[in-house]
Amino acid sequence: MADRDDVCVLLPTYNEAETIESVVSGFREQGFSTVLVIDGGSTDGTRDIAESAGARVVEQTGSGKGQAVREAVAQHVDKPYVLMADGDATYRPDEAGRLLKPLLSGRAAHVIGNRFANMQSGAMTRLNQFGNRIINKAFAVIHGRNLTDILSGYRAFTRESFLRSSLTAEGFGIETEMAVECVKHNISTAVVPITYQPRPDESDTNLRPFRDGATIILTLYQMAKTNNPLFYFGSVGIASTTVGLALGAFVAYDWVVNSTSHEVIAVVGSFGILLGIQLLMFGVLSDMLVAVNREQTRRLEDIAVTLSQGEEWAGEAFDGSTDETAETATEASESSTETTVSTGTGDDQR
Repeated sequence: MADRDDVCVLLPTYNEAETIESVVSGFREQGFSTVLVIDGGSTDGTRDIAESAGARVVEQTGSGKGQAVREAVAQHVDKPYVLMADGDATYRPDEAGRLLKPLLSGRAAHVIGNRFANMQSGAMTRLNQFGNRIINKAFAVIHGRNLTDILSGYRAFTRESFLRSSLTAEGFGIETEMAVECVKHNISTAVVPITYQPRPDESDTNLRPFRDGATIILTLYQMAKTNNPLFYFGSVGIASTTVGLALGAFVAYDWVVNSTSHEVIAVVGSFGILLGIQLLMFGVLSDMLVAVNREQTRRLEDIAVTLSQGEEWAGEAFDGSTDETAETATEASESSTETTVSTGTGDDQR
């Protein structure tokens, strides 16, 4: 069974000099020998402090948390499992076992730490809590699965499942993309309770609630295009149809009551209704295509797994037959040697 030697602790950082030493030391004290800090060009000495604490430090070639995580896993992680956390001391290293248990036992390929299970006072502002809950509800509606806390930065996943996902986010949208890709590719996902601690007073956050929140909502909606096209096109179709019907109702009312015609508004309303109906139809057809594609993808993955298992069994059988052949050859050789000795002894006696 896999253990902590097979895990790489990944810490994307940017100006975390006040907390990175305690974070790196905390994970190393928990038995993790591989701690990778990928830094986004910190100017406060974060890299030197992390390296002194025992971490392997790499400076990312791009910018943003999303790019850092993608680059680290693809180019610098050589372990089959990744435990990702932030360098701001808001997550507890001693709770790493909770995330790794479903992963190392094979019950899940992606594990999310639920911060809301034990959120300490002052760890998140009311505005951020409200925004997080709105985003989680939106994710459940748009992508059809409730993962409780899709924005959590404390995660564990297999490197193989990460590389199988199509991730493009540059900034804080990386967690959202990872959650969407888990649903899209049917990656087994578990959610475990964790503690979320407030940042130390001397540590400044890199999160900008309004801008980053808007980016995350936009990411959720954009990714619905390939994961839930009925919602993606249907929402716009319903909005367009509603506007068209409202304009049509206004034109009809004003013409009946005041005998006033609004040709231009009537044309715009008709266009809105037609556009909305077409988008709804397109959304239904796209949803059918996505469903068929998912089924075909699932079958291909099942075939790939079967073939892989067949190769393993064939290899084991080959190794077994080779061992049996070697044993037979050894026995024959020993038998031949004994006969030769016996014959030689007979000749000497004669």
